Amino acid sequence: MPSPHASSPTEPLDRLFVALADGNRRAMVDRLSRGPASVSELARPLDLRLPSAVKHLAVLEAGGLVLSDKAGRVRTYRIAPDAFGGLEAWVAERKALWHRQFDALDALLAAQDTP
Repeated sequence: MPSPHASSPTEPLDRLFVALADGNRRAMVDRLSRGPASVSELARPLDLRLPSAVKHLAVLEAGGLVLSDKAGRVRTYRIAPDAFGGLEAWVAERKALWHRQFDALDALLAAQDTP
């Protein structure tokens, strides 16, 4: 029986989807796509208090979307280099599956049209 603490192969993708499930976190990702920003720079346009912004950023970091650095009292966040790699791979696998199914359907329909 697997350990309750063992991670599943889908856990990183699950954390990524959880991270992107909130509009404030997606807005932070959008802002960070333009370059690094401090917690206060990310919180201000969303009208978030700093503790709330820090919690959102912790979820983004756990999801593998952002990285942070601390210099003195200022923590700066940036998009992780391969932030969307897992998501892109997951989507590509599903697209390939659907394309194979549509190709098979096309072949079946073409065979039925042939006398």
